[in-house]
Amino acid sequence: MTVKVSLIITTYNWPSALRQVLDSVIHQKELPDEVIIADDGSTDETKALIERYQSGFPCPLKHIWHPDDGFLSSKIRNKAVVASSGDYLVFIDGDCIMRRSFIQNHKKLARKKHFVSGNRVLLTERFTNEVVQNNLPICDWKPFNFYREHINRRWALFHIPLGRLRKFKLHPWKGVKTCNIGFFKSDFLAVNGFDERYKGWGYEDSDLTVRLINRGLEKISGRFAVTVIHMWHKTSTGKVNRDNLERLGQTIKNNRDFAEEGINQYIC
Repeated sequence: MTVKVSLIITTYNWPSALRQVLDSVIHQKELPDEVIIADDGSTDETKALIERYQSGFPCPLKHIWHPDDGFLSSKIRNKAVVASSGDYLVFIDGDCIMRRSFIQNHKKLARKKHFVSGNRVLLTERFTNEVVQNNLPICDWKPFNFYREHINRRWALFHIPLGRLRKFKLHPWKGVKTCNIGFFKSDFLAVNGFDERYKGWGYEDSDLTVRLINRGLEKISGRFAVTVIHMWHKTSTGKVNRDNLERLGQTIKNNRDFAEEGINQYIC
């Protein structure tokens, strides 16, 4: 299946990590047709980095930004999709390094009325600092180049054809993360994109996944095919966002398949 891929990279104030991610785009066996940076309010340092890359980047590189008003990743990603021209969307985060076959394998797994749920391996804090400081091209590394002090699950980096196991349906929405997911834009628009009522960290990706499933989409596992390398960073130690959790509960209870405050507000 021939698809035009828009790769959407969500970022916020970590340009040294974003540099690693953009370098991993350049090293892809098959380039995306465009890259869109969904910037949730970063400072001018991130803007300057993107501008440096734009002049010689091997595919169109767009920067979609809005002012910093807290964690509003749903909103900026909706705006990025509006700016996209592809018919297939792949979302990653700005701290997730792609291996060389990432885009190629996402395209191979793409199916109408399906979404591809990728996974990640985690770098250690020490090795993340080493990658950033020395600009190590780990997107080209083989699994055996990584050691226990580098990464949590080296075995997850191997490529293994899973065949029908990719559609195994146990807990189809749990564990799906929008730091690595792909689907056709038409399916994303059909559920009205991300629900922008989700403010602050948490559950906006689960809400999207539940609505895709309620709309009739099936999950394809991207394990052992489109795994990303997630750079270490401090995680939120705050309380769970109860409002977001309650919204997710209502989406599940009422079998919702359409975001109440979604991407349609930006489409004429």
